[in-house]
Amino acid sequence: MGFEADTIRIDRDGHVVTATIDHPESALNAVDARLHRDLASLFRYLKQGSDETIRDARAIVLTGAGRAFSAGGDMAWFPELRSPHRVSHLRREGKAIIWDQLDVEVPIVCALNGPAVGLGASIALMCDVIVMADSATIVDPHVQVGLVAGDGGAAIWPLLLGPLAAKRHLMLGMPLTAPEALRLGVAAEVCAAADDVATAARAWADRIAAQAPLAVQGTKVAVNQQLKQALLTSFDLSTAMETLCFSSDDHTEAVAAFVEKRRPDFTGT
Repeated sequence: MGFEADTIRIDRDGHVVTATIDHPESALNAVDARLHRDLASLFRYLKQGSDETIRDARAIVLTGAGRAFSAGGDMAWFPELRSPHRVSHLRREGKAIIWDQLDVEVPIVCALNGPAVGLGASIALMCDVIVMADSATIVDPHVQVGLVAGDGGAAIWPLLLGPLAAKRHLMLGMPLTAPEALRLGVAAEVCAAADDVATAARAWADRIAAQAPLAVQGTKVAVNQQLKQALLTSFDLSTAMETLCFSSDDHTEAVAAFVEKRRPDFTGT
């Protein structure tokens, strides 16, 4: 059975598969229940690698349509997540997204045509090569909306940037810019124009696809064990604490302030 989703499309050209996040109801590919579900389906599909479209692929390009890779959680969705049942389902599905992504053996090149926010940031940072537009940013604003940095952010940011820098980015929602990502080795290439990102990402995918597939995939699996160790340390804890925050007054206040276009007044409750 092929991959079917409302918000993500799959194409193949030679040895390279391209997965494009393209939410029909969100110009910035904000994550709502539909996209969250489809991301879980995407990485499960890529992990299994048995379908005709993905079988024997040697590289994957993951990108977003339009102006953003993904603008993070849809604020209109958040009020639905205050019930224990809904937030418990979110936690399980979110864990499947991140862990299945790390189990995709085919290398993934992330083409950041625009901002990667929240869950979008975690997904981008857990890819194998990142190509960014000069104007693109990677940012995790969980704390700014009254939530603990879940979605794998508490694990991957310290691993890439070190604990002190990671805490600045996570606690203050500081964006990681494309030039800084390139300097730190997080980005492999930065393009002056967003329109050039797809071509550059495909070039990286073709370079990977030209290598010995078993050796490339085995190397990725071995390196990803270190990412999994970081997730074992903090993923379940951070998502459990994030789950509690969904019912907090501060999270409710953050959502209301966003809608009303004002600064939130946090009380610690």
